Amino acid sequence: MIKVRIQLGQGSAVSVTKEMLKNEGVGAFYKGLSAGLLRQATYTTARLGTFRILTNKALEANDGKPLPLYQKALCGLTAGAIGACVGSPADLALIRMQADATLPAAQRRNYTNAFHALYRITADEGVLALWKGAGPTVVRAMALNMGMLASYDQSVEFFKDNLGAGEGATILGASTVSGFFAAACSLPFDYVKTQIQKMQPDAEGKYPYTGSMDCALKTLKSGGPFKFYTGFPVYCVRIAPHVMMTWIFLNQIQKLEKKAGL
Repeated sequence: MIKVRIQLGQGSAVSVTKEMLKNEGVGAFYKGLSAGLLRQATYTTARLGTFRILTNKALEANDGKPLPLYQKALCGLTAGAIGACVGSPADLALIRMQADATLPAAQRRNYTNAFHALYRITADEGVLALWKGAGPTVVRAMALNMGMLASYDQSVEFFKDNLGAGEGATILGASTVSGFFAAACSLPFDYVKTQIQKMQPDAEGKYPYTGSMDCALKTLKSGGPFKFYTGFPVYCVRIAPHVMMTWIFLNQIQKLEKKAGL
């Protein structure tokens, strides 16, 4: 929630937090929770499930030999794109619910939950509007997966071979590095995605941006390249723990599968 407000120009993490507590109360931090949960149930499960299917197929093609980095990267990019396509409607609902309080009262959508948001978007704007901002959402997911996967494998090798770390320390250290690079690679696309999904037409029916590329070029022109990294510390805190927990749980699942002979 704080990350979205920062990207929409509401101020720093501290000022946004203070203003939200003062004007909206603690409950404001959890606006869009239903959409956030729906997004995880669609995007994350589709992404991880697809990645597992693709890597298993690649392993079979390689006669069980470990996959080279480029093959893992391709599997990650593909899985990220598929997961983002599946989860884009929930992501759109999440951004709109989180950004609603930043709009003038007359322009607020006042969605009550994720399913109400999806229904209203479909009724008011058409079914295809559910995938508004899907382009940057897909690219963001691909960039996140790329940063997450490539840096994790390299970090595992570094912690094991160079530092001589044990299994637990290796997984924790590598997943931390992976979380940082996932955030660094994906934030510029996340910034564009947020702007596209939040935008509303003006009195003449014109939108501020014609598309993702137009948004990126206007942002670059007005704020320079670092504008895309607005709110990076907060975004890193939002992404890194999620990536870390993903790797930790995946490693535990793989151990259980080996024990069960799956």
